[in-house]
Amino acid sequence: MSNLTIQDLDISSETHSTYRVQIDTNIIHTTVTSTPSVVDQYINDLLYTHRSRLNRLVVGLDTEWRPQNPVATLQLCVGHKCLIFQLLYMPHVPLSLINFLNNPMYTFVGVEIEKDVEKLLYYNLGVANAVDLRSLAVGKGFVGKGLRSLAREVVGLVIEKSEISWSTWDDEWLSDDQISYACVDAFVSFEIGKRLIWGDVKKGWRIGGFRLFKLVMLVLMLLFLYLILGSVDLEDGKDG
Repeated sequence: MSNLTIQDLDISSETHSTYRVQIDTNIIHTTVTSTPSVVDQYINDLLYTHRSRLNRLVVGLDTEWRPQNPVATLQLCVGHKCLIFQLLYMPHVPLSLINFLNNPMYTFVGVEIEKDVEKLLYYNLGVANAVDLRSLAVGKGFVGKGLRSLAREVVGLVIEKSEISWSTWDDEWLSDDQISYACVDAFVSFEIGKRLIWGDVKKGWRIGGFRLFKLVMLVLMLLFLYLILGSVDLEDGKDG
């Protein structure tokens, strides 16, 4: 399993808490909040940072909830910055979030994201451009169906399924384990989506279930065998 740690940065305020979540060599700066103005700031910073490529912006999106309950948290991740927004405790839905999710230029990605989109409608939050990572993966020749299998195939991260997913997400104070879990799911969704959409699959493209480099090696091996067998035939012909 990939190494996962979390550190409270001790620069929290009444409106939010900040953490440094690390999985392998990836450091994710994570903000946990229920305050609309903090969401405004996160989105404004995100749009400014990525202003040169907003027309192809990929956003990892995930939600957490307890069975038969509304969504408790919304996670957004772009690059190494993640937001965990506690919807249950917000005083109102920030307009910046409504506009952000409704912008068709931005591609929101996740596994079974249609379930997240449906649950967000409880808060009148619509997602204009949601793409299921499984569909993207199949189009690129990957065979993984879940987030963890795709993380391993596409990004090279081994993530263990955790019982934290069944925890009490409607608690006002989330545990370190909950924050790590929520953050990593959104981050991994972003990384998978970025690689599949932008074509930066470090583990190698798959063609019909084979990685491209494996296919090339197979062709080279067959060519080598053909040349060897051909030279043997020529020697036999000379002896005859």
